[in-house]
Amino acid sequence: MSLPYQVFIGFRYLRAKRRNRSISVNTAISIAGVALGVMALVTVLAVMTGAQEDLRKKILGVSAHVIVMEYSGSIKDYARVAKAVDGEPHVIAYSPFILGQVMLGSGDRVHGVALRGIDPELEVRTSDLLENLVKGSLNFSVGAGPDSGDLNGKSLPESGDKKLPGIVIGTELSRILGVHLGDRVNMISPLGAMGPIGMIPRVKGFRVTGLFEVGMFEYNAGLAYIDIKSAQDFLNMKDSVTGVQLKLDDIYKAKEVSERIQEKLGFPYYSRDWIQMNRNLFAALKLEKIVMFLILVLIVLVAAFNIVSSLVMIVIEKSRDIAILKTMGATKTGIMTIFITQGLIVGLVGTVSGLIGGYGLCWFLKETELISLPADVYYLDHLPVQMRSIDFIVVAAAAMLISFLATIYPSMQAAKLDPIEPLRYE
Repeated sequence: MSLPYQVFIGFRYLRAKRRNRSISVNTAISIAGVALGVMALVTVLAVMTGAQEDLRKKILGVSAHVIVMEYSGSIKDYARVAKAVDGEPHVIAYSPFILGQVMLGSGDRVHGVALRGIDPELEVRTSDLLENLVKGSLNFSVGAGPDSGDLNGKSLPESGDKKLPGIVIGTELSRILGVHLGDRVNMISPLGAMGPIGMIPRVKGFRVTGLFEVGMFEYNAGLAYIDIKSAQDFLNMKDSVTGVQLKLDDIYKAKEVSERIQEKLGFPYYSRDWIQMNRNLFAALKLEKIVMFLILVLIVLVAAFNIVSSLVMIVIEKSRDIAILKTMGATKTGIMTIFITQGLIVGLVGTVSGLIGGYGLCWFLKETELISLPADVYYLDHLPVQMRSIDFIVVAAAAMLISFLATIYPSMQAAKLDPIEPLRYE
């Protein structure tokens, strides 16, 4: 099966004669420009997608998919909430939690943290806390060490510190406070009892029984876990809890489950899903991804101008050939097709080259984790990369569309060429 003459001539015109090698150079530059633009686009989109997925994984590893709370700030009838969520479609586990703001101190170092009171047996079913532990255990028992009484090679001191309950903190928080497994930290709450000189802060000692590493500086430096009973005692919550957190078998059903539970429990309870709780963060990431796509499309647009200039030069050089084709019966549509084919070939070769180069670069960055990030500045400690086929398809379609649009003006000029002028002096 032979090619249409328009396609055949379009291929031939990409190779300029020796006296006009600049046309071939321009064609190569156009292909390189499209390839670089496509490679930059797919790489940036893969990084932005990786950042979204990595953040989502880390946030959901610490936070719940859905939480149920009460407008008063504490739930006294935890059993009612447990009964309402038990057996609910897509809910695979639930656990109560207590949330408060305290300060942790060791020696002359003090740092504010978010305190979470948890039931260890239930917590491991709803979060990845156990998987994130790098040292110690979730044993909060009074006098217990992270390894059955052996605290990082040190035996318990012969003092009242033996009876301290356990606390699990992040690795960054341990560095900030200068503590390790088995060390004592003091928990301080500004809301205490009134004394002769005013409010007296409440202080209680805890022993570090575990260290966790989430991969996000905010959590590693600002989160601490203790037993739910200890949290109730310290925060004067009696038998109340702050809320109930749920784990789902499908995170994208969170909104549906949240609304169903809200309807079932009614006022004064309310529920929130992970998308609502982190809406601003993920909305900012999505907007940034769109803006970066639009900015980097400019690289492909620059390459498109090279395509335009290259095709214009070819039209000028091949004016005699165009005139001959017209006298032989070629239509305006046929002439346009020749030059549109040329531009699409340039765009196709550049797009395919860029996709291959982008895939290779993304694979290299993903496998080597070559680029590390300061965790105290960014949410991430390395540059995450995740390739999605839809991103590659969108970039390829955008590049080919731009390449096609770049061919319209030169091809129309070629179609309008008067065959008499180039052949007047032949």
